Amino acid sequence: MSGALTPAPVFSRRRAGVLLHPTALPGNDGKLGQQARRFVDYLADAGITVWQTLPTGPTHSDLSPYQSLSAHAGNPEFVDLSELVYLDLLSTDELARETRGRALEIAAGRFLATTGQQPVTTNQDTWRQFLSDHKVWLDDFALFIAIRDAHGGIPWYEWPMPLRRREPLALEGFRARHGNAIEQVCFEQFVFHLQWQAMRRYARERGVLMFGDIPIFVAHDSADVWAHPDMFKLDAQGQPLVVAGVPPDYFSPDGQHWGNPLYDWQAMAADGYRWWIDRLASQQEKFDLLRIDHFRGLQAFWEIPAADARPVNGHWVAGPADAFLSACFEQLPELPLVAENLGIIGADVEALRQRFNLPGMTVMQFGFDGSASNPHLLHNHKERDLVYTGTHDNDTTLGWYQSLDERTRAHVNQYLRLTDDSIPRQIIQAALGSVSGLVMIPMQDLLGLDSSARFNTPGTTSNNWIWQLPENYQSLARSDSLRSMVNLYGR
Repeated sequence: MSGALTPAPVFSRRRAGVLLHPTALPGNDGKLGQQARRFVDYLADAGITVWQTLPTGPTHSDLSPYQSLSAHAGNPEFVDLSELVYLDLLSTDELARETRGRALEIAAGRFLATTGQQPVTTNQDTWRQFLSDHKVWLDDFALFIAIRDAHGGIPWYEWPMPLRRREPLALEGFRARHGNAIEQVCFEQFVFHLQWQAMRRYARERGVLMFGDIPIFVAHDSADVWAHPDMFKLDAQGQPLVVAGVPPDYFSPDGQHWGNPLYDWQAMAADGYRWWIDRLASQQEKFDLLRIDHFRGLQAFWEIPAADARPVNGHWVAGPADAFLSACFEQLPELPLVAENLGIIGADVEALRQRFNLPGMTVMQFGFDGSASNPHLLHNHKERDLVYTGTHDNDTTLGWYQSLDERTRAHVNQYLRLTDDSIPRQIIQAALGSVSGLVMIPMQDLLGLDSSARFNTPGTTSNNWIWQLPENYQSLARSDSLRSMVNLYGR
């Protein structure tokens, strides 16, 4: 795809990275301009060479990046409107007084009014190339959002049946009546693309690589399921027959009922997993490294009857495993994948990961169940794997430590040789000293924050995805202090 940077070899050396979703950057303006550059400068000054985000697609009202309206599109909320002033698409007065939605409409109107004029400018030429390069998903996504907005934001499976079923005459009629709305969506994706790629180049020039996240499943109310219902196990009304989740585990003693429709893997195999390969390619355009969330679902996934709200009543179903990964790497030989192999992981899942030489994950917080063979303990780490102090689903390291029972805390203190006033710095330092080639540290841990800064609590639906960095984060977690610690361990 045009304008894409070739993924860099992340594992060519020992590295340290930071986990921070762009929504957590300070302020209420768009994130991909000044705030992103400021954060990249901070990382570079600290010797941090990897920035990991969560999925970057447009979200539903619950703000979860793991239930996106699209597996390909970018979140227009990330767009920095002030950068549109520099392109003469907005005035400073409009930037100050208009809502975000209205400002994007004004900018789109000005830009689209010039696309048919001569001579063609660089941005207009880039616009045409963008539309061509992303046609495989952009046409359906733009139509999906325009129809959804025209119907008050209700999910596609509640639309009038002709639109729900994508009857050609109904879609043609909608396009004729709502052409401006469809173009507006395309423009927003174009601006996201420009700003993301500019930010990624800025990061690459400063030695910082981008690390993305791909949820294995997609949201029911998404352009992907609406546009490709034959690839999912749905009934004639567009409702799932079975849904995804997990049995009881560390995060949820009762299991989790995610509600995502499950793939019809047989249908996907029929065309060589084209849907998935297109999805991976669009994310490879944005990132140098990609994590497959819930990797174990490729070996076997937890299938719950859609009518049953109790995840414990699900059962394991075999996934596409080797056939799927072989097809992906045949089409995308440089695909830089990491397997999220947390939770209930059997030998078969690990064997699949090893057959394809995929790095896995360990999490410092998961190491203290009393077993010296626990793979999350430092002495069991592997060079090729990643080590995290915690993930976006964990409590902060300080919050976790403060919540431990006395016996477990004593175990942690003895193993890591900690004193209470050194948390979480000494745990971060222990992770940096791991043999693992890549250490990822949530920004909240670098700031030494407690449970009030937790980003997500699995199985809950409130107070998630909303934490933001304080404006003075650079003075709270000094880059020179962090750099000395990073350098100490050859990262």
